[in-house]
Amino acid sequence: GADCAEHFAISGKEPIEPGCVVVNDEEGSLCTSYKPYDTRVAGVVSGAGKYRPAIILDNQQAKAGSLPLALVGKVYCKVDAQYGDIEIGDLLTSSPTPGYAMKVSDHLQAFGAVLGKALRPLRKEQGLIPILVALQ
Repeated sequence: GADCAEHFAISGKEPIEPGCVVVNDEEGSLCTSYKPYDTRVAGVVSGAGKYRPAIILDNQQAKAGSLPLALVGKVYCKVDAQYGDIEIGDLLTSSPTPGYAMKVSDHLQAFGAVLGKALRPLRKEQGLIPILVALQ
């Protein structure tokens, strides 16, 4: 295990899978992100790639319609490098690509919309990379 997670209710019509970037909706549930620099960003759904949650807080039997959200630690995240090459240590935020993160290029706009730091580089494509969750 590599992250600390907690189950949250999921809303929306499209399926959400591990590694997706999610935001809070009006009812307090999570849905797929689709806007760049979204300050409603809640984080990344845990369990993608080779990382699984090390700890799941309030770990009662998972309810239908809920998924573990990584709160802190390492997690694999879907990222889209078409908006800028990603280097190790780059801050990440929500992107216009639904469910994907992108590199922060406007630090003023990123205030309150950062979801973590890249732990691997990615250039000119979409992929799944490990990140360090650090909501800011």
